[in-house]
Formats: sequence, structure tokens, C-alpha cells
Amino acid sequence: MKILVVNCGSSSLKYQLIDMTNEEVIAKGNFERIGEKEAFLTHKVGNEKYVTNEGVENHEQALKIILDQLLHKDYGVIKSLDEIDAIGHRIVHGGEIFDKSVLVTDKVIEQIQDCATLAPLHNPAAILGINACKKAMPGKPMSAVFDTAFHQTMPKANYTYPIPEDYYTRLRVRKYGAHGTSHQFVSKIAAQKLNKPIEETKIITCHLGQGASICAVDGGKSVDTSMGLSPLGGIAMVTRSGDLDPSVVTYIMEKDNLTAQEMNTILNKKSGLYGITGLNPDFREIEEASVNGHEKAVVAIELFTTTIAQFVAKYAVVLNGVDSIVFTGGIGENQVNIRKKICEKLAFMGLKIDTEINKKRGEEIEISTPDSKIKAYVIPTNEELVIARDTMNLVNANK
Repeated sequence: MKILVVNCGSSSLKYQLIDMTNEEVIAKGNFERIGEKEAFLTHKVGNEKYVTNEGVENHEQALKIILDQLLHKDYGVIKSLDEIDAIGHRIVHGGEIFDKSVLVTDKVIEQIQDCATLAPLHNPAAILGINACKKAMPGKPMSAVFDTAFHQTMPKANYTYPIPEDYYTRLRVRKYGAHGTSHQFVSKIAAQKLNKPIEETKIITCHLGQGASICAVDGGKSVDTSMGLSPLGGIAMVTRSGDLDPSVVTYIMEKDNLTAQEMNTILNKKSGLYGITGLNPDFREIEEASVNGHEKAVVAIELFTTTIAQFVAKYAVVLNGVDSIVFTGGIGENQVNIRKKICEKLAFMGLKIDTEINKKRGEEIEISTPDSKIKAYVIPTNEELVIARDTMNLVNANK
């Protein structure tokens, strides 16, 4: 079975074509800057990369070009779209409606739209991707795999906000979390590395990238996570503020006469480490600047690593102990100095890391020392594979 995994952003379309007989990625790529004249596609087959510069107005046009690349006469990987058996879509927010992946129906699309207010940058784009695939490949089974589904096992005390209950009962305001497919994937591998049944493990997973979240996984189930109502909450990220005193928001809005939308843009796109430093919103640049003594970058990196360590310590309380800590995501897998700083702040918990092994990037490795009381792993995430597996299982179950 060949499955096309689709991940739509507001102006991007990432994809992978995976052969599920051996879970091999046949081709993958990313169409960026959709809606602009400067739009371009980077398509990869093995070690070969092909770039197409072509302005597209929408996701439907972008998908057509992507399918043309998969069918290309010189470097195509399939001869017909009939070889694609199903399509799996990444959906950021499923609210309380979805606690697992589902096959896409008209009703499911309506429900994804109903959750769009909770992920306004992501869910509408996902619907565009679903509709584009329906038009290009009518009749193909499609799945919706939700970032929030893994966190639906959180106990009520951990997802409830201390505000009037009416806001929950009427507007469903609560903590939902994100990056669920990533937290689920790496925690399963960590349990294997611990050589314990996952039901007997206490694992804290740190998905650190442009967006970042921490998750407490007890016996294979999410019991708490740092992101909240939306992917804005939790730790400070590259452009997102993370948690704030709520008065900060109302004070700024009142003083600068800002609308809710204007404030939302500030908190999502102009804050975080970028907001502190004024440097380009590129974590690598900010981290390098901190190493070179850039004062604001030093503050930003210290805030970033300290907040992550604080969440890890907090979740050790939630779990009543911890067997292992996992680093994943672009920053977690590759930024060795960041891992080192975080682990050093957790030395009081008995965590010790091998600084030489920790210098490796993007590899599945144990970075803790043999005498460390807590195991620490770097485990590259693979959200696309989780989506493909769920899609295959749903399609097979509905034959």
C-alpha cells in the first residue's frame, strides 16, 4: 500500500509518499509561499533534489504540480495516480470531538471547520488540502490524523482552566495540547529503549522546534502537556510568547488600543525569542548569537532552556517520578548546546549526560551516562509515519 501524507500550512504544502510494505519514503517535498509569485517546490527522491519555481494561487494548483512531480517522466516514482492507495492528512486541532484518527467524510470536514477558531492558521489550510485531494483524486480514501487526539487522555484537573465554568461548557475553553503524533511516536520508542512495557513507563517528551511543547506520558498516555487552548501556550518559542500573566495581554491591548486579532498576531508572530532579540526568527541564528555574547540572545536562550527545565521538573511531579526524558523536533534533535543546558539545569534530579555523545546531531542516541538516575534520549520524530500507519489501519479496517 502506498500512502500520500499531506500536511498543509496556510501558505505551504508538505508531503511524503510512503510505501507501507517496508515503510520507505519514496518521495517527499514542500511547496512553499503558496499564493505568491515567488512560490516554489522542493521535491526529493532519495538523495536527489528537484526545485520547481512556479507561482501558484492556491493549494489545489500546488497539489497538481506535486502530483506531476510524482509522475514525472524522468524521475517519477509512480506511473499512475492509481498507485496511491490512500491519503493521510495532518490536522492540528480536533477539539474534544476527536480522540483518534478517522476516515474523512463530509461530516468530519464540517467538524474540522468547527474547530478552526482554535487553530485559525492550521485547520482552514488542512481543509483546503483535503478538498484539493478530493478534486485531484476523487474516491480515494482519506484520513484525518489530529495533533490533539493523543492528549484527550488528560485528566480533567490537568486540562481545566481556573476560569468561570461557563467558558468551558459554552465555548469549550480548556487545554488541548499539540504535537500529539510526535509525543506518541517518540514515547513508544523510548519505552522500547527502556526495555519496559510502555504501560510501566513514566516519560517526559520534549518536542522542540519552531513550535515547541513538553508532554508528560504516563503508561503510554498523555496526562499533561505545555500547549493549551491553542499552540500558543506553554514555553516561549521562536515567534510565539508561550505562557504569560494574562494581565500582560489586557494591559498592552488597553494601552495601545489593539484589537483581539492584532494582539493575537503579536503573540503568535512577533514574540518569543524573536521578540526578545529582534534578530531574524531563526533559532539557529539566535542560538549562535548567544554563544557570541549577544546580550539579548543570551537572555532569550537562558529563558528558553530554563522554562523547558521547569516544565520537565513540573511533569516529574505530575508523573510522581520519571524514567526518561526525550528530545525531539528540529531543535531537540540538532541543537547540542540547548540539550546540554537543559540537562545541566536538571542535574538536581540525578540526570547526567555524556557531553561527547551529546555532540551528535539528528541521531537516535542515549545521551545520559550509565550512572544517571534518569535516562535521556534523542529520538528523531516521524509524524508522517504515524499518519501513514493510522491511515493504513483505518483503510484496512473499513474494507
